[in-house]
Amino acid sequence: MARITSWPAIEAVGPLGFAGYKAGMTSVSFIDDSTSPSKGLEISASATIIEVPPITVYGYRAYIEGYGGKRALCDVVAQDEKLLKVLGFSKAPNGTPLIEKHMNELTGFSLLAISKPEMTGIGAKKPVRMELAVGGKSAKEMYDYCKSVLGKELHITDVFKEGEFVDAIAVTKGKGWQGAVKRLGVAQQRRKATGKRRHVGTLGPWHPAKVMYTATMAGQMGFHRRTEYNKRILKMGTDPKDIVPAGGFLHFGNVKGDYVVLRGSIAGPVKRIVRLRKAMRLVGVAPKKPELKYISLRSKQG
Repeated sequence: MARITSWPAIEAVGPLGFAGYKAGMTSVSFIDDSTSPSKGLEISASATIIEVPPITVYGYRAYIEGYGGKRALCDVVAQDEKLLKVLGFSKAPNGTPLIEKHMNELTGFSLLAISKPEMTGIGAKKPVRMELAVGGKSAKEMYDYCKSVLGKELHITDVFKEGEFVDAIAVTKGKGWQGAVKRLGVAQQRRKATGKRRHVGTLGPWHPAKVMYTATMAGQMGFHRRTEYNKRILKMGTDPKDIVPAGGFLHFGNVKGDYVVLRGSIAGPVKRIVRLRKAMRLVGVAPKKPELKYISLRSKQG
């Protein structure tokens, strides 16, 4: 699963992200409400559907400013036997006294949550653990919110709204070891170039007398963590009949519960977990609900 190391600074109290499982793609049409020449017209676009089952908040973590930057102070985990068994904890850490002692020094909080893949169509059972930053003006505000949701479920509608822009963070499809032509798009050589066509003409100059790390060579392609900024939420819902095509999604099956439709494509294959984060580059932009006209339900079977 892709890690998130940066979060936007948002004053509204609440989690700044969520996670779901990529189901597939379809085509949609909606009224263009941007400032482009097609404003007010119905336009078509590709869209990605992500199944977003509720997540369970099993704990929270406090952060304090330390030597060299921010560091974790302590964790608080819900005293729930079922959750502890799923997590593999023998006992629940309780850093409440430490948090209350250093309340004036705390710089932030994050929620510790697990996904519920058994509620999706992917057939997985093992939950994925994740950390979600919490927004707020003060540490006390964040602390009160974390206590209020401890041990409870969060839904996608508790975090995002229709029309809002989000950042999608995921691990791309892995393609293994590939040559320079496919991996980096270099031009093929002429027929008589050292008897090979799909190779690089040079690995660098005479001096410095070594091969630089920037030289174009064969290597690992795909299975990289990637962030796509400003993906617009076109629709959120709980009834899969509105978005599941005839015959279901290829290699995924049927969406069973909550879902979100994002405009455009998202990194990674189907069934892979996708992290959604409030947009880093559009902080403060009010969401405008799109006027969705059509979602294609045609079979993807061919």
